[in-house]
Amino acid sequence: MNKADLINEVAKVVSTKKEAQAAVDCVFDTIKKALKKKDSVTIIGFGTFKVDKRKARKGRNPQTGEVIKIKAKKVPKFVPGKALKELVK
Repeated sequence: MNKADLINEVAKVVSTKKEAQAAVDCVFDTIKKALKKKDSVTIIGFGTFKVDKRKARKGRNPQTGEVIKIKAKKVPKFVPGKALKELVK
């Protein structure tokens, strides 16, 4: 399923496809804004979106085999909730 498919599913519940697209975009934008501020977003029964820190580490260039340094960085992370885990078992 992609974003267009998701919008079509939401459109079955709301009045129009335009309203469905606005709703989906609003949810995604709100999650992005929260993560940008380093906040987490928890949706009960679904999961939690949060920012995780990756430590600096050494890697290897696959073409040359040269050892390189990979800088520490922050990455988005999704942790599924218990109900979602049980659903896909």
